[in-house]
Amino acid sequence: MLTVPTFSTSRTEIAGQPVADLAAKFGTPLYVYDREVIDKRIADLSDFDTIRYAQKASSNLAILDRIRKRGVVVDAVSAGEIRRAIAAGYSTDGGSHDIVYTADIFDRESLDLVIEHGLHVNCGSPDMISQLGERRPGSDVTLRINPGFGHGHSQKTNTGGQQSKHGIWHTQINDCLLRADQTGVTITGLHMHIGSGTDLEHLSEVCSAMEKAALEVGRTLTTISAGGGLPVPYKHDETYVDLAKYFELWDGVRNRLSEAFGHRLNLEIEPGRYLSAESGYLIAEVRSVKKVGENLFTLVDAGFNDLARPVMYGAHHPISVTAASGDAAAREEVDMVIGGPLCESGDIFTQREGGFVDSRKLPIVRVGDFIVIENAGAYGFVMSSNYNSKTRAAEVLIEDGEAKLIRARETFDDLIRGEVIPQ
Repeated sequence: MLTVPTFSTSRTEIAGQPVADLAAKFGTPLYVYDREVIDKRIADLSDFDTIRYAQKASSNLAILDRIRKRGVVVDAVSAGEIRRAIAAGYSTDGGSHDIVYTADIFDRESLDLVIEHGLHVNCGSPDMISQLGERRPGSDVTLRINPGFGHGHSQKTNTGGQQSKHGIWHTQINDCLLRADQTGVTITGLHMHIGSGTDLEHLSEVCSAMEKAALEVGRTLTTISAGGGLPVPYKHDETYVDLAKYFELWDGVRNRLSEAFGHRLNLEIEPGRYLSAESGYLIAEVRSVKKVGENLFTLVDAGFNDLARPVMYGAHHPISVTAASGDAAAREEVDMVIGGPLCESGDIFTQREGGFVDSRKLPIVRVGDFIVIENAGAYGFVMSSNYNSKTRAAEVLIEDGEAKLIRARETFDDLIRGEVIPQ
């Protein structure tokens, strides 16, 4: 049974590796991932027939390789993610469904790759059925259905309802069936994902909507996908979803549909954040501590170019302090604002949605100490940028008691590669 984690305001190590040693060896800002956490979260979902990782959450090749070896398959939302999955060792053999392309459009490169490798497609728009059917008649496809409602911790992560661009509107299923008939395409799967941070009340609505849509499509279906959105706690008062109840609800839908269609359906789940968020940490060095009016600002060498979630969504991350020497737990705790180096007022890690600056009670810090931003393994590095001509951080995976470099820190040469001054 999962319990709500206790977040500490101080720490000395990550997965047995001293934070100060990691910073000294690999530099800062630094992303660190604990493989053991990813393995545990995979095990949590073992009741589902198929675990399909939404690699957009954290797509380093080493992480994809490790989850592949645990039997987890992947979702790809772009041509680049298709290529990543192949580079990480996923099969493109016909019928393997190791890689499923999920999107609301085909750009030309992604459609070419889908055709070249014979990939299964999860169509988020009716046009995709026709476009695939013209290039590869007789294909099997999954439909991503927008049930007409959504849910999410932010409006920007709500992926259902009429304000969302995602999915095929639930009243257009018959149009999709007609399009499929025109090119001999068979609809073999249904997928429904309404946003992140789902709860059981919303889940019951999703399950009912899935069942209704499946009965409209009919017995060509062989798979239903529960989508993703499984939450992880970022605050003391947040909890995990009851996974046993979550599976029970979806399994009930699968069993009723299996009986109606006369064959057993495969039940998939598509976690992204759930597998990777809690494994990840962003280590940043404290470079300045200063008073600005009533606020005490702690400024570090990581910014929203490294972790964009706070500035994009007002997302809350647990934060802890590591002393450069000694233990920060012995220090007095004070209210402070944590900010980065960017020439941008929004470069604040302790803010809530709308750009309002908050403070966090943490052990008092000095220049040379470290701030550790926790639960940063999902939508962290993958959303990082070169804003202010900053180079992107290094990534390290801790496994078997060893810290292994899985992405070298970018250099200035990396930063300007591809730029040309015309003569």
